[in-house]
Amino acid sequence: MNPEQLSETIVDALSSLVADGAITLPDGVPTQVTVERPRQKGHGDYATNVALQLAKKAGTNPRAFADLVAERLRAADGIAEVEVAGPGFLNVTVEAGAQGQVAADVVAAGEAYGSSDAFAGEKINLEFVSANPTGPLHLGGVRWAAVGDALGRIFEKTGADVTREYYFNDHGAQIDRFSSSLLASAKGEPAPEDGYGGQYIHDIAAAVVEQRPDVKDLDDAQAQEVFREVGVDMMFAEIKKSLHDFGVDFDVYFHEKSLHDSGAVGRAIERLTEMGNTYEADGALWLRTEQYGDDKDRVIVRSNGTPAYISGDLGYYLDKRERGFDRCFIMLGADHHGYVGRMNAMCAAFGDEPGKNLEILIGQMVNLLRDGEPMRMSKRAGTVVTIDDLVDAIGVDASRYALARYHSDSPIDIDLDLWAKATNDNPVFTVQYAHARVASLMRNAADLGVEAQSHPELLSHEKEGELLRALAEFPRVVKAAAELREPHRVARYLEELAGTYHRFYDSCRVLPRGDEETGDLHRARLMLVDATRVVLANGLDLLGVSAPERM
Repeated sequence: MNPEQLSETIVDALSSLVADGAITLPDGVPTQVTVERPRQKGHGDYATNVALQLAKKAGTNPRAFADLVAERLRAADGIAEVEVAGPGFLNVTVEAGAQGQVAADVVAAGEAYGSSDAFAGEKINLEFVSANPTGPLHLGGVRWAAVGDALGRIFEKTGADVTREYYFNDHGAQIDRFSSSLLASAKGEPAPEDGYGGQYIHDIAAAVVEQRPDVKDLDDAQAQEVFREVGVDMMFAEIKKSLHDFGVDFDVYFHEKSLHDSGAVGRAIERLTEMGNTYEADGALWLRTEQYGDDKDRVIVRSNGTPAYISGDLGYYLDKRERGFDRCFIMLGADHHGYVGRMNAMCAAFGDEPGKNLEILIGQMVNLLRDGEPMRMSKRAGTVVTIDDLVDAIGVDASRYALARYHSDSPIDIDLDLWAKATNDNPVFTVQYAHARVASLMRNAADLGVEAQSHPELLSHEKEGELLRALAEFPRVVKAAAELREPHRVARYLEELAGTYHRFYDSCRVLPRGDEETGDLHRARLMLVDATRVVLANGLDLLGVSAPERM
């Protein structure tokens, strides 16, 4: 019996109490109740505070309410014991057979275990990374590559239709500075004062000259256009390759320039004007964002007729909604924190709901440490540390896991020496090693001719129960990670599961030794081991991390 099944059993108990007139619930019986694993041993397998939540509505005290529910639960299938504790908590112990069935259920579900329909029918646009194509992908963008892709996988696991989108900034002053830096390099001149430095600029400039040797015969204005067109494509191709090698691919690469070329910005302005949310003042066109919670109104079109930066945001958001997305997520770095208020106001100005139709997630800074000191320089990129620097140091799996392991709104320091270790100090090694150890045991079982079988009633050892309850938690962890936008919950769960498995293995012999005859307990425990393999593999997959068979 897993938490969801126990929740259904409690709901059934409440329904029967209402039907018999034992209690009255004016708002009706809830469709589900909260069931949690107790923190202290001896408090049963699961606990619920349903009596504390519903007693007042039922016109009674929580303890009396809990006693009524406990009486019905004790008669339910799969329930061994129910204790009423404190002011009205219910501590539930399930029968060994009901709990042991979790192992067979997990194995039967396989890759689908952990799935739910929590976001079924939702069409989600995840916009993340979106780094300017003016240099290699730096650490801030790499964090969103890991977290954004993991969040996409988690949303898909909970039933959503997810589109991963990269907003390609190929319009504006930063591209001008990039192309002028390439031109200066090709001419053997120092980079402009506000330009870009680093070996990569010289590499791309040389590649452009090799591809377009005629660029040397053009005047500076014409040459810069060539470096803009060809150089940006080369830089973006490199970013794409780095992301692909990192295990991150996008469904859509959306070009900022297309918003202006297609008329999307004009359509957005027209829509907002029709809704009465624009006005003219001082020769400029303004958006009424202050009335929707922004600190001030925003200029859309300047008095000289040029579009302000927010005009592109207007066109892009409307374009996403017109493409049918119910929820639009934008993942930004900490330096964009001031951007949140105006974007939410923009969403409201379109008649949408901020936090639902548009949600902005902020990712804090990442620092790499080597020998206890921050890494600040990249040999190729100059003053920024890049995705390739991180991967070269600790590999893709450790990089993705390390970046996804922490709440994205918390700054993190990644100790390269720790994350390169093949020891239990390294969290990703701990989880991957647990999977490899399970896979090795399954191979040994096959060599001995021992097959996993379901004998749930035999899995009554304390450590078996702990592992079964941990496995039963996985679907809820995935659902919570989706609802709270927190992939790190999956990583932390996997680390706890690995520890729980090792404690089980140390206490419960799985395979027969010597001439010992294979018994049903061996087969039942092998089923539990196989279930652990499934959950470890499924969890690692949600983080985009491999589940090795051997280490």
